[in-house]
Amino acid sequence: MFNTQLTPQQRVDKGVIKIMGHDRYIALAGILMIGERLVVKQIPQWPYPDKEHTACTNGRDEWYAEGFIEQQTDKKLRGLIIHESYHKMLQHLVTWQHLNAIDSECANKAMDNWINIRITDDNEKDGFAEIPDGGCCEVRFRGMNTNEIFKVLYREKKGGGGGKGGEGKGQGNGDEMVDAHDWDGAKDLSDTEKRDLQKDIDEAIRQGALAAGKSGSGGNRDIDELMETHVDWREVLREFITTTCAGNDYSTWRQPSKRYIAGGLYMPRSVSESVGELCLEMDMSYSTWSIVPYFLGAIKALCQQVRPETLRVIYWDTEVVKEQVFLLDDLDNIENIIKPAGGGGTTVSCVPNYCNEHGIKPQAHIVLTDGYLGGDWGTGWNAPVMWCICDNKSAVPKHGKIVHIDSTQI
Repeated sequence: MFNTQLTPQQRVDKGVIKIMGHDRYIALAGILMIGERLVVKQIPQWPYPDKEHTACTNGRDEWYAEGFIEQQTDKKLRGLIIHESYHKMLQHLVTWQHLNAIDSECANKAMDNWINIRITDDNEKDGFAEIPDGGCCEVRFRGMNTNEIFKVLYREKKGGGGGKGGEGKGQGNGDEMVDAHDWDGAKDLSDTEKRDLQKDIDEAIRQGALAAGKSGSGGNRDIDELMETHVDWREVLREFITTTCAGNDYSTWRQPSKRYIAGGLYMPRSVSESVGELCLEMDMSYSTWSIVPYFLGAIKALCQQVRPETLRVIYWDTEVVKEQVFLLDDLDNIENIIKPAGGGGTTVSCVPNYCNEHGIKPQAHIVLTDGYLGGDWGTGWNAPVMWCICDNKSAVPKHGKIVHIDSTQI
């Protein structure tokens, strides 16, 4: 059970230390050190007036309700702390903002189901951590990612059904134990705070992977699978662009968003659905020849996801070989007018050098590569960088955001 001689705050602190010291979760140590972790009587931003206060995160800080902590065993408390840490590591409150805009309840349950299934499965043998009673954990969602779970929950909700349920805790009957996701708090972080948080999380993930590898703990699997396998790269890329290049858009119901109509959803269209200039740098070294067709598919998917006013495509190997500039009206036909060039060695540092020399200052850089760069990730990038790495999960950039692409998904 639990030690009643410790205060709730002391129990939470003890739980964090226990998690850091466990072989399975050594890769989480850096994430557990990010932000503040407070035990309070009432969570200030609690959004559910008819539910017991449990825990909450804004993607950086965590709050735990004192009364709820007092009810939990040490194992369930560890499960709760790990749950909140996964929200932070996966940057859920950034990645899934668009799902929250469609239906907050379904978005929250989708994220919680994915995390809780993972925690339950990982701890099945030794029982180190458990999900608090009533936590959303429907086994019918095992093997699905958050976006897939959301689609099922949203379809069932719109259809008036209560869900099929399934073996395990939290059967979709409305009585689940829920934590709170402070979406507004995540958005209210300043631009500097958001950049610092992303940098801290990226660094924690890299250090966690190294620590797990050195210890032989197998914890690296958590980092790899959580950050690469279960998040749709298209969603990550779209979210990176929309958050990095966000303007002063507003929405209107008079012209519904074509993006959501295709999925059977009637949502307001942003009056400005485009962003400014994006710079897409395509690796054209010898090692990428076999996957260039997949790069072209990724570019087409990018143009379908976001509408940059200008898309500058730079082809590079040991130097910048060629560039093409596409305007908004070109995007729907881009697969027919894009003309790749190159085929030498690999020196990605030529890209930021070229952009700085020619006064190219996009809102964001998107690098399409296979990640075999010999440790050269470039310096002097003049805008946020997203590395889209195809079929090479071992590649970990030294800076910028990363998403791994499976060519079979394009």
